[in-house]
Amino acid sequence: MRQIRPGQPAPPLEVTRLDGGPWRLAEQRPPRFTLVLFYRGLHCPICRVQLRDLDRRVATFREAGVEPVAVSMDDAERARRSREEWGIAELPLAWGLDEATARAWGLFLSRGIKEGEPALFSEPGLFLVRPDGTLYGGVIQTMPFTRPDFDALLKAVEFIEANGYPPRGEA
Repeated sequence: MRQIRPGQPAPPLEVTRLDGGPWRLAEQRPPRFTLVLFYRGLHCPICRVQLRDLDRRVATFREAGVEPVAVSMDDAERARRSREEWGIAELPLAWGLDEATARAWGLFLSRGIKEGEPALFSEPGLFLVRPDGTLYGGVIQTMPFTRPDFDALLKAVEFIEANGYPPRGEA
């Protein structure tokens, strides 16, 4: 597994937005951060809760200078179903994450073990990427449980910016 380091360029990321257009990390220019949330996919009830939570906070994140996007290895149909069945209205969803890119981001991959799970999917990850494309920080998980708290993340973003707090884990 490749380890990505804070302060270094984030791996390339190009996926397809649910509206059909490409989404490229290299083209993002948020005021502070792009929040890339990798989720397991339609089969994951914990992802549903997490994405609905983030969906309710999209405006607050944008006010804080953070542009969120949620990305999965699902195909277009499963991503569309996620949006519709989970009631996602504001959070941009993107699909088509491939295995090589997931591995480049250091994500853990799992094989489907029950009906409704894809043959291969990524476990969750959350990353903050600066407008210059460098990684500020991230959380990579091996399992679906214990997701980062979005209120705490918003407070962290404010603290980072107010205090010029540097990326940690860079050594």
